[in-house]
Amino acid sequence: MSIELIVVGAGVIGLTCAWRAASAGHDVVVLDPAPGSGASWVAGGMLAPVTEAWPGEETLLELGLAAVAAWPAFAEELGAAAGRPAGLRTEGTVVVATGSGDRAELDGLADHLARLGRAVDRLSGRELRRLEPGLGPDVRGGLSVPGDLAVDNRQLLDALQHAAARAGARFVGATVRAVLDDGSQVTGLRTDEGELGAERVLVCAGAHSAGLHPALAGLVRPVKGEVLRLGHRAGALPPPTRTVRALVDGRPVYAVPRDGGLVLGATQYETGFDTEVTVGGVRDLLRDAERVLPGVAEYALLETAAGLRPGSPDNLPLIGPVGPDGLLVATGHHRNGMLLAPVTADAVLDLLAGGSAPAPTDPRRLRRSECT
Repeated sequence: MSIELIVVGAGVIGLTCAWRAASAGHDVVVLDPAPGSGASWVAGGMLAPVTEAWPGEETLLELGLAAVAAWPAFAEELGAAAGRPAGLRTEGTVVVATGSGDRAELDGLADHLARLGRAVDRLSGRELRRLEPGLGPDVRGGLSVPGDLAVDNRQLLDALQHAAARAGARFVGATVRAVLDDGSQVTGLRTDEGELGAERVLVCAGAHSAGLHPALAGLVRPVKGEVLRLGHRAGALPPPTRTVRALVDGRPVYAVPRDGGLVLGATQYETGFDTEVTVGGVRDLLRDAERVLPGVAEYALLETAAGLRPGSPDNLPLIGPVGPDGLLVATGHHRNGMLLAPVTADAVLDLLAGGSAPAPTDPRRLRRSECT
C-alpha cells in the first residue's frame, strides 16, 4: 500500500510542510530518526530579510519580505493548532558597526535598500544606546530595522511537531537511504528499516538532501555554522530586547534574545559534513560579541553547537519538482529556513494541488542553466 505523501526530514521546513499538508487533508507520513534536530535545533531564529539583504540577491529579498509579512498570522495560526506558543518575537532588530569601515559597509547596505524603496533608519552610537543600553562604547553607529523579527527556534519546532501530529501526520523514526523510482515515477523510499511505497515524496532533508536521489546531486551543499547559547546570571546586565546584528572589523556576529539569555552566532565554513565545534569559532564569537555587548562577559556559557545550513548554488531555495514524477523538494534555504517556512509550505501546498513551482525557486532552473 502506497502512502500519499512522505516528507523526508523533520526540521522546520519539513514540519511546516507536513502540518500544512495534513491540515489540507493529505495523508502524510514524516520520516526522521530525530525530529526537530539538526540545523533547525541549532539556529538563531532570525527572521531578517532586510538586514540579510545583499546586492545581487534582490529576488531573495522580495521572497523574504513576503515571508516576514506572513509570520504574525502564521505564528498565531500555529499556536492555536498546537496549543502552545510558536515563539515569535516582534521587538525588531538593530544592526551596528564598531569602526569606520564597518560603518561604511552599513551605509552601503542602507543606500542599497533605499534604491530598492526599502529605507531604514540610520542611527548614531548614542541613539542606538538609547534603544539598547547594553551596547558598548565601541558601537559607532548603525541601523534600526523594526520589521526584521525573530523566533525562538526550539519553541517553534515543538509547536510544529504538535500541530502536525494533531492534524493527522504520522511520524516514523527511520533513516532514509534513497528515493526509489521506476524510471519515470517515484515508487517509494529505501530506509534502514526496509522499503516504503509512496505516491509522492517531499525531500526536506536540508544539507543531506543531495544524496537521496541522482536528480538532487549537486543541488545542495552543507555550510557549517557554530552557535553559542548564553544564560543571564544574577547581577549581569540584562540581554537586549531586540536582535542585535553587528559588524566587528568586518566580521558578522549576532545576538538574539531568548527568555533568560542570548543566542550568539554564527561562524560560516564550507567543510563538508563536519559538525564539531572549534575552539577558534567559540573564541571569535565571544570576542566579537563582547565588543558589541560588553555585559555578556558575565553570562554563563550554556551550550556550543554546530549546524549544517543547506546552501544552493545561487543562494535561492529549491522548492518544486525534480527528477521523476512525484519527487518534490523543499530545501536549499541556507540562512533563511525559519524565515521562509510559511511561504515554502504555501508553495508546496499549491504543488500538491496541481499548481506549478514559482520560477525563482523551481529547482529545474539550475539544471536548465547547466545546459545553456
